[in-house]
Amino acid sequence: MEKHFKRTFMALCLAALLMPGMAHAQKAGYVPAPENLKARKEFSDNKFGIFLHWGIYSLFGQGEWYLNSGGLNCHEYAKAASAFYPSRFNASEWVKAIKEAGARYICITTRHHDGFSMFDTKYSDYNIVDATPFGRDVIKELADECHKQGIKLHLYYSHLDWTREDYYPLGNTGHRTGRKNHGNWESYYEFMNNQLTELLTNYGEIGAIWFDGVWDKPDFDWRLGEQYAMIHRLQPACLIGNNHHRAPVEGEDFQMFERDLPGENTAGLSDESEIGSLPLETCQTMNGMWGYKVSDQNYKSDTTLVRLLVRAAGKGANLLMNIGPQPDGQLPAVALERLKSMGKWLSEYGETVYATTAGDVMTAEWGTTTRSGNKLYVHILADDMPKMILLPLKGKVKSAVLFDTGKKISHENVSGGVVLHTADLTPAIDRIITLTVK
Repeated sequence: MEKHFKRTFMALCLAALLMPGMAHAQKAGYVPAPENLKARKEFSDNKFGIFLHWGIYSLFGQGEWYLNSGGLNCHEYAKAASAFYPSRFNASEWVKAIKEAGARYICITTRHHDGFSMFDTKYSDYNIVDATPFGRDVIKELADECHKQGIKLHLYYSHLDWTREDYYPLGNTGHRTGRKNHGNWESYYEFMNNQLTELLTNYGEIGAIWFDGVWDKPDFDWRLGEQYAMIHRLQPACLIGNNHHRAPVEGEDFQMFERDLPGENTAGLSDESEIGSLPLETCQTMNGMWGYKVSDQNYKSDTTLVRLLVRAAGKGANLLMNIGPQPDGQLPAVALERLKSMGKWLSEYGETVYATTAGDVMTAEWGTTTRSGNKLYVHILADDMPKMILLPLKGKVKSAVLFDTGKKISHENVSGGVVLHTADLTPAIDRIITLTVK
């Protein structure tokens, strides 16, 4: 019970910090620009994004870690680039399908741990334009289409590299890839910053840079402060997040959680006590892998995906749901089906998710709550409908109705909250009760 009230308090603090005009810097050294604060608020309101892990690893159909997990030689692995020809890639179709799913932003891998760049970069020939017969800059095509269709584009960028010989520091992964690994931190750091400058200069407005890989050598000084400052100089509104599995550091604009909701640690990658005051995002896979794996058809059901989105919103967090595109450039058919289902649900119930903050009850056996002004949305996600629900509230409830039908729900204002009588309701993916609170 004590932990629950602590989490509720943190969520309320987050909601306050997301209000316009409030200060957001973790420390005095980084003062976000006004456009950055505006972008944070928009990001938090968006609630739903799609993650895309795509690269030459898709050709192997074994996931994005295959170079490392398969014990492959990076020079042999690199030969896959000469066979990478995603002839069915269509940026317009991707963005249209994702937008119709109700997602408000896309995050795509520009360079993953295998070191292959999915954009036209002059700082490495190991990229989709120079090393493949396809010869097209898919990040540029996707960026142009996102701008055209009015959806934000976020860019994943790996601090870790299993291929480059100047990569430093050598951490716990990439020991068997056959690189000589002479290791030159200054050279590698300059390379990263040059590529980031390209991404923030040649591709229009970028919503966020999504970093990954610091966890491989967490005690190393990655000089993140300088890198973050450079990004904010190039695009002050561009948000920065880092998947380092710890509390945010100075210069970051949102906090992410891998395979877990904030405050949970089922995947063993999060410290449940390390929830900061920044906007929150949880990333999760639609099936089991991030990159395309031909044998992985274990896709989460429509119900599971919707409930995951709602539970994330109940904690004041966005859901970044991953899809691994096929090597031919298409989004898997099952993934497209799931997107359509989520889009249909959000077209009817999106009001209870978008632009909401964490509700008064973030986690309960029966579900969660989200808040928008004096409206508290009670999301009952249980397959067995509870007979009654006790909600701790400061204000009295003026009315309680089903969101979709307007049917009145019997309720009683009691000391410290309200009791909702729900025994006669039928279970659903999400049975939503709208409370108007004084």
